[in-house]
Order: sequence, then C-alpha cells, then structure tokens
Amino acid sequence: QVQLVESGGGLVQPGGSLRLSCAASGSILGIYAMSWYRQAPGKQRELVAIITGGDTTNYLDSVKGRFTISRDNAKNTVYLQMNSLEPDDTAVYYCNADIMTISTKVSNYWGQGTQVTVSS
Repeated sequence: QVQLVESGGGLVQPGGSLRLSCAASGSILGIYAMSWYRQAPGKQRELVAIITGGDTTNYLDSVKGRFTISRDNAKNTVYLQMNSLEPDDTAVYYCNADIMTISTKVSNYWGQGTQVTVSS
C-alpha cells in the first residue's frame, strides 16, 4: 500500500509565500514523475508543475517564475515552493506520483489534497 501525504497549505495574503510538501510512504521501489495539480471551486483540475525522475521540470504558464518544484529522492518527497501568490492561486492542491512498488508494477497515486487560500 502506498500513501501520499501533503502538508503546508493554509491562508496567506497576496504576495506571500507557501511551501507544500508531499511525502510518499509504503512498499516503494522507485518513484518516477512527481507533480502538483490544483482544483479551484467550479473549475477542472489542472497540472501546476511536474518533475521527472531525471529532474526535468515543467510548469503551468501562469505560475512560471513564481513556483518551483523540487524533490528529495532520499525522503520520497516532492515540494512546491510558491512565491508571489495571487488570489487566483486559491485552490486545493494535490500531489501525484508514478510509483513502482515491490510488485514491480508502476501505478499512479494521488494525495488527499491541501487547501491553499490567498486572500487579504
């Protein structure tokens, strides 16, 4: 059984910063791509940032230059540093990862989500 547990969400004023963390645990042999999605009320879930096993990154255009995705493979953890936050960044943020377990099967997993609210 694999679990992804996010932390670091909260309420922040416009222009502020937050750092999200997502730790994977369980019978893990390896983790490939890790990513962050978000879903605002009434909107579809969208990909915010992705980091491959080779540390290649890609970002949603609206967060480029403000958000940074990184990973610590020793801790099976992915981070999202969010700076210069805007009200439009308000959403539930979800961690996602492609993980190989001891069954040697690669499956896709989601975290439970963490709320980020940007408001004055």
